[in-house]
Amino acid sequence: MPSLTLAHLHPGDTATIVAIHADEALHQRLLALGFRSGKQIELIRKASFSGPVQVRVGTTDVLLRRNEAAKIKVCQGADCT
Repeated sequence: MPSLTLAHLHPGDTATIVAIHADEALHQRLLALGFRSGKQIELIRKASFSGPVQVRVGTTDVLLRRNEAAKIKVCQGADCT
């Protein structure tokens, strides 16, 4: 199975968080915002010119830098089983 990250998703796509591969400070911050393995996440929009991505976890909308989004491994559909 190819490695899919949050940065690879397109607006409107939903996925399940598999793992977060970030330094400890960012990892703790993402956990505090609700980013946990097994949680559904939806990509709302991507800004132009490698700008931030807007994602929704539960009822919370968060803007992430694309390099931060690339550290969140996700799976979609049948890949999640």
